[in-house]
Amino acid sequence: MRMRAGERVCEAALQRPGRYRQLRDNLRVKEVRVGDGDTTRRLIVCHNPEEEAGDRARRERAVERIEAELERIDRLRARSGKAGTAHLRAECALRDHPSYSRYLRQTPAGRLRLDKAAIAAEEKLDGKFLLETSDPEISAEDAALGYKNLLEAERGFRELKGTLRIRPVFHRLDERIRAHVLICWLALLLVRIAERESARSWRKMRAELERIKLVTLQDAAGTVEQTTPPSGSASETLAALAVEPPPPVTSLQPS
Repeated sequence: MRMRAGERVCEAALQRPGRYRQLRDNLRVKEVRVGDGDTTRRLIVCHNPEEEAGDRARRERAVERIEAELERIDRLRARSGKAGTAHLRAECALRDHPSYSRYLRQTPAGRLRLDKAAIAAEEKLDGKFLLETSDPEISAEDAALGYKNLLEAERGFRELKGTLRIRPVFHRLDERIRAHVLICWLALLLVRIAERESARSWRKMRAELERIKLVTLQDAAGTVEQTTPPSGSASETLAALAVEPPPPVTSLQPS
């Protein structure tokens, strides 16, 4: 359910007291019921502590940038000599920003200021998502874990289509098409294994490992191929995956 849509049922679910049950290190659940009789709705509040920390850090960075931009706008308005009426393009851009606008309010004079009430409301949503189920038999744990599995399946389809580029298929023979799909599926399996073993995202791992380059040096004495030393993060990733780092020198050919 969209928790930021302002629906009363979402607000009621978040305000209901109760203890969370720990499912995994990064997932807790709490079941609540809203309404009476036939109109009762069964809701499951899910909380991810890791996501909570990430949401809080992202919001704090956004608020810092907004405050800096508001100070800059005030300085620009003061220099323009029209402190009460100046209308700045930067102010419009900040007001229409897709992320920052949720933390802003407009005063009767038309000036932008931080909306402390909106920031406090956002804090209550940190690391939480809300599920609704009409199944009276399924447990809250199974509903939450089933939804997480659905998200994983959807992420897998996105990575097959995007990162691994399963389409378009430049083959005509059936066996080659099947081989292409199988290779993409095996690549996705390796991605998931690497993420679980290293506790890092594939995007971060790939960015770290792509910095390791093979360099060819050549002069009158001969040719040598060397690899650049992996960074600290890349070394930790390779160690977590039990993969030996590439040797410093891969080829040496004296003249």
